[in-house]
Amino acid sequence: MDSITALKEFLKTGFKGDVDDSDVALSKAGRDASLLEVRPKIVLFPKDADDIKAVVRFVHENKVRYPELSVTVRAAGTCMSGGPLNESVIVDITRYMRGIVSISKERATVLPGTFYRDLEPETLKLGSILPCYTASKNLNTLGGMIGNNSAGEKTLRYGKMENFIESLKIVLEDGNEYAVRPLSKTELDAKVAKKDLEGALYRKIWDIVSENAGLLAKAKPNVSKNSAGYYLWNVWDAEKQVFDLTRLIVGSQGTLGIVTEATIRLVPVEPVSKLFVIFMPSLSRLGDLVNDILPFSPESIESYDDSTMKLALKFLPDMARTMHAKNFLKLMWNFWPEALMALTGGMPKLVLLVEFSGQTAAAIHETVKRLEEKIRHYGFKMREARDVDDSEKYWAVRRESFNLLRKHVHGARTAPFVDDVIVPPDAMPDFLPKMRAILDEYKLLYTIAGHAGNGNFHIIPLMDMHDARNLKAIDEVSDKVYDLVLSYGGSITAEHNDGIIRTPYLAKMFGPEVMALFQKTKDAFDPRGIFNPGKKVGGTKAYMMSHISRA
Repeated sequence: MDSITALKEFLKTGFKGDVDDSDVALSKAGRDASLLEVRPKIVLFPKDADDIKAVVRFVHENKVRYPELSVTVRAAGTCMSGGPLNESVIVDITRYMRGIVSISKERATVLPGTFYRDLEPETLKLGSILPCYTASKNLNTLGGMIGNNSAGEKTLRYGKMENFIESLKIVLEDGNEYAVRPLSKTELDAKVAKKDLEGALYRKIWDIVSENAGLLAKAKPNVSKNSAGYYLWNVWDAEKQVFDLTRLIVGSQGTLGIVTEATIRLVPVEPVSKLFVIFMPSLSRLGDLVNDILPFSPESIESYDDSTMKLALKFLPDMARTMHAKNFLKLMWNFWPEALMALTGGMPKLVLLVEFSGQTAAAIHETVKRLEEKIRHYGFKMREARDVDDSEKYWAVRRESFNLLRKHVHGARTAPFVDDVIVPPDAMPDFLPKMRAILDEYKLLYTIAGHAGNGNFHIIPLMDMHDARNLKAIDEVSDKVYDLVLSYGGSITAEHNDGIIRTPYLAKMFGPEVMALFQKTKDAFDPRGIFNPGKKVGGTKAYMMSHISRA
C-alpha cells in the first residue's frame, strides 16, 4: 500500500472534512501566484483543528515507513514565492476553517482561512482596522498573511503582520495543538522546565537565541522590512525580558507547524486621508527626498516608475473599467496633467504617492503645506489631490499596472522571481539604476512599483517560459540582483517571503553559520521534516529551476 492510499484509508474514520485527489484539485493546488508548478498527491479540506491534528499525527507516525510523506497548509494561493506548493499532502483551510471567533475594537480572534475582505468590514464597523494588509487584500487570508508576514502600503507607519499577533494556536509535529503567546522570563523558565515536547521545544529555541545573540544581532537585516529566513533575532527581547515564539512562527511559511487560530491586534481608523503626489524627473535625489518626508509622519510613501505611468495612459480605457469610473470624460480630465507631461517629454522617472491621515482635513492640509514648503527647493512638480476620485487614479496605477501589462502582452506570463527586494532608503538613488541595468541587459519587459518609504520595490517581468533563454535569465538575473541588493545591506525579500523561489539564495544572504541555526530551528520544531519541506531550509536552485511552469 502506498502512502496516499494508506492516508485515505486512515481518513475514512474520524476525518470530517473533504478528501480530493481529482485532476482538477491537484492542478489547482499545484499552482499559486508564483512562476512555479509542483503537483501534489492529494488535497484535504479539514473542517476544524481536530482534522488537522489527525492528519499531522498520521504523517508523524508514518514518516519512517513513507519518507516521501509531508504536509503543507494552503490558504488563498496568492503567494508569489511557491510557499504553499508541495509534492505530497496539501491541507486547504479556505473551505471550512474560516470565520471570526470573536471581535472587539482592540482585537479579533480568527480562523486561519478567514479572508481579509471578510474581516475588514467587521473591524470598520467598530472603527478599527488591521493595517498590514497587502495590495491583494481582496484575495488573501489571515493565515496566509501570518505565514508570509505580510505587509503593504501602510507598513511604513504600522509595521508588518508580526507586530499585530497577540497569540496563536498551532499544531506541532506530534499532532497536538498548543497556545503560543509572549512570555515573561519567569513564564519561560516554567515552560523550559516541562518534561514534554513543548518544554523541549522552548529549551532548544532558548538555547539557540541566547547562545548566539551576537551572531543573530549581526544577521538581522538592516532594513525596515524583512521576510527572509527565520526571525530568530526577534524571539528574545532582552530589554523587556520577553520571549515571544509567535515572532518566529509568523513568516515561517508553515514550515514549523500549522496555525489553527490567531488573535490579532487592531488599530483605530483615521477618519480623513489625503494624497500628496511628487513627480521626480530623476532618481538622484530620491533618498534625500524620502528622508525629508519621513519626519512629517506619512501613512505611506508609495511609488511607480515612468514605464508604469506610460502603460496606464496607453491603456486608459481599461484603467477606467478597473476603477469603475462612472464618467470617462471626467477620468480623462483627471489624467490630463500626466498626459501633458508625456506629450511634452516631461514624464517623471518616478511618481511618489505620499499619503497622510488624521482627524481633520484641515490638519492634514496644514501638514501637506509644511511638507511642500520643506521640499520646494528640489524644484519637482507636486500637487495635493483634490478629492477621493483624484487620489484613486494614482492608486489604480500603482495597484493595477501589472494586470494591464499582463493583459496586453500576449505569449508571455507573470514571472515573479526578483520581485521583492529592499535596500536602505538612502541607497535607492544609487541602487535602482544599477538594478534596472541588470534587467535591461536581459531585455526583460517589466514594471517597477514599490514602497519607497521603506526602500522596497516589486519587479515582476512578463516572460515567455517556452523560451530557454528566459530560464537562463531567471538563473543569472537572480544571482546578479541579489548580489547587488546585499552589497547595499538589503534583504532579498521584504514581504513575499522565501518559498521555493528564494530559499536557494538564503545562504548568500546569511552565510553558513546562520543557516546552520535556521536548520537547528527547523529540527527543533520538526525533526522528521513533515511540514512544508524545501522552504527556509533544504531548498535548492536545481529544484526551483526544474519546477518553473512552462504554461
